[in-house]
Amino acid sequence: MRRSVFAAVAAAAVAATLVAAPAASAAPAKDASIAWGACTDPTLVAAGAECGFLGVPLDYRKPHGEQIQLAVSRVKHKVPDAQYQGVMLTNPGGPGGSGLLLATRGPRVPNHAGDAYDWVGFDPRGVGSSKPALSCDPNYMDYNRPQYVPFTPQLEKTWLDRSKGYAEACAKNNSAALLENMKTTDTVQDMDSIRRALGQKQLNFYGYSYGTYLGQVYGTLYPRNVRRMVLDSTVDPRGVWYGDNLNQDVAFDQNILIWFGWLAQHDDVYHLGKTQAAVRHVVDEQLLKAQFNPAGGVIGPDEILDVIQQASYYQLRWTLLGDALSRFVNKGDWQNWKTLFEAFGGRGDDNGYAVYLAVQCTDVQWPQSWNTWKRDNWKTFAKAPYFTWQNAWFNAPCLYWPAKAGKPTKIDGRGVQSVLMIDETLDAATPYEGSLEVRSRFPGASLIAEPGGTSHAITPRGNACVDTKIADYLATGALPARKPGRTADVECAPLPQPTPPAPTAAKADVAATQGLVAGRFAG
Repeated sequence: MRRSVFAAVAAAAVAATLVAAPAASAAPAKDASIAWGACTDPTLVAAGAECGFLGVPLDYRKPHGEQIQLAVSRVKHKVPDAQYQGVMLTNPGGPGGSGLLLATRGPRVPNHAGDAYDWVGFDPRGVGSSKPALSCDPNYMDYNRPQYVPFTPQLEKTWLDRSKGYAEACAKNNSAALLENMKTTDTVQDMDSIRRALGQKQLNFYGYSYGTYLGQVYGTLYPRNVRRMVLDSTVDPRGVWYGDNLNQDVAFDQNILIWFGWLAQHDDVYHLGKTQAAVRHVVDEQLLKAQFNPAGGVIGPDEILDVIQQASYYQLRWTLLGDALSRFVNKGDWQNWKTLFEAFGGRGDDNGYAVYLAVQCTDVQWPQSWNTWKRDNWKTFAKAPYFTWQNAWFNAPCLYWPAKAGKPTKIDGRGVQSVLMIDETLDAATPYEGSLEVRSRFPGASLIAEPGGTSHAITPRGNACVDTKIADYLATGALPARKPGRTADVECAPLPQPTPPAPTAAKADVAATQGLVAGRFAG
């Protein structure tokens, strides 16, 4: 739901022997509706994936009407058919994240437990390689934006005008029929179409961030079609979507302060201050300075916030961002900051943003009174001054969205037999309370908590305590024993906070940010 979210998927799998398990079903002999062929993405090619398109109804109420094409990828199982465990459909989140590369995720699961599945990725409707793909104004996230905090009526009006203009561009540049059929329930029906096309009676599903909401809705609407489900960093269905965004704002500000404290602990490397308060003062000074004198003529307060927000998402980015902030503050290196902004942001490509809005603005009716938004965001701003207004303006086109909103699905997981959930307790994009709420609605779910962890949607990523439990679940269906009450069922220590490189070795690795999945709830 935030400005730019990138999936962190860089962990190596631990090689060991496959744990044998009964077959879930016979390996499908034929794919009914997908003509598989070669992939073009180098990562998919290297993984031996195959790619294709699946035609689905644009409007499921008109099954024989206009069709759209979903881009699908697959890496097939590597075990004998007798040990085959079925299809593992995946989603990285967003809404708006491309999921094709998730077909390569299987080898990252320890003990070869992923080898028994066909790992299937897809670009949801409107996304990436699917046809048609949404786009409204590719340069909307460019450098010409006013500062986020609307301290003056003029700033407020400028942002409202921009938000209205973006919504109007979406109406102009996309078909009304597509915009009317971009709800979560539409993608959930697409997921079931993929299941049928692959000849499967049931799906396994691995969803990250917003992908966990897809899993919730799929499990509610198609409970008998769920075999196993992994949900990493779970959306709270009670706040879809207005309330969830306000809750995020507070959580993101909490995490940025934790990062400031870490920078202070390593002042010998970053030279930004020896206390959390000192680092915060330095950042606030930069925001104020950039408001009146953008660095290099392009790096204003918006661009500073958009980049440092990544520290609130993922601890694995702390060293990259700490070095960038140190260079920006102490050496005036705005060029490196510009490179990071363009790597993390949606500059020149608004597909993910357009899909994000198309889903969130129509899943449920957002408040139609700007005064309500204004009141709620100023109230939240008092607790969370860094990211509240950034997020408000990100979502503001919902005030003017050109497609009719529906009503969200009432999440009921009582018909789903088996779910493994994972969440770090200080996850900001999907605050931990959402995992506890969804666990309460899915009696067949067990939750792994990582107390004190601030990262979002990154499994499996080298945390042996977590990853081996995922492997056991995928291999045998074994879940941690469920405890009574509103609590996690098992706890694992999060990965330790990163250790910065030696002062002479600090260097921003911008290449590490390339090719990752973008999206607001995305993991």
